[in-house]
Amino acid sequence: MSSNENQVQLVFNLPKWLYRILRAIKLMMFSLKKQEVQQVKRNIVGDRDIEWSWVLSQMPSGPGEALDFGPGESSMGLTAVLRGYNVTAVDLTTSPRYYIHPRLRFIQGDLLKLALPKEHFDLVINCSVVEHVGLAGRYGVRESCTDGDLEVMGRLREMMKPGGIMLLTIPVGQDAVFLPLHRIYGEQRLPILLNGYITEKENFWIKDDQNRWVECDKKTALNSIASAGSWDPMQNIYALGCFVLLRG
Repeated sequence: MSSNENQVQLVFNLPKWLYRILRAIKLMMFSLKKQEVQQVKRNIVGDRDIEWSWVLSQMPSGPGEALDFGPGESSMGLTAVLRGYNVTAVDLTTSPRYYIHPRLRFIQGDLLKLALPKEHFDLVINCSVVEHVGLAGRYGVRESCTDGDLEVMGRLREMMKPGGIMLLTIPVGQDAVFLPLHRIYGEQRLPILLNGYITEKENFWIKDDQNRWVECDKKTALNSIASAGSWDPMQNIYALGCFVLLRG
């Protein structure tokens, strides 16, 4: 008798109860394998959808003076213009602009070194910018400043009118610094960053197992573990914190 025939004979001679157990184990292993295949690696793709939507949803109507800090390629400054503001956009680098408006001006430079007026702005847009300040190796920054983020938050506060608001979005999770990319704000650094401001509203988001952004509570967001060691956003993950801040 061949070895294959022996195996077939062995299967047929198995007690029914043992056969049922082995079949259940097989089905369970197949189910786990299927779930593993279906599981998507989480990353930060789509973070701007959340941040820009938050900022636009919380932006009050003008008139007034607005500062768009580090706009990059976003059009939030233009949106502020269309909501009635005179907008000053400040960025270290230049990005292509396909529009102009008499109430929108761009300044290339370091906010900490520019002679901008104090108590001047009714609105500050600070969308995914402050976490980069002072980290050398990105956006043309050559000199490191450990507390650059804290310094710029203090400077922005000085430039806000009493009663002015800041719309802030930042990466959150367990406290970390991923050089030269950005900081992650957690239970330790976040309160320091927001010192001098009154938090009027806050909103937190995290990626689920299917790589979709979902709202979550503050504790879950700040306790999440970030990973941001790559220039490729497909390899990075963190939670998001969105804030409406008043000058304290």
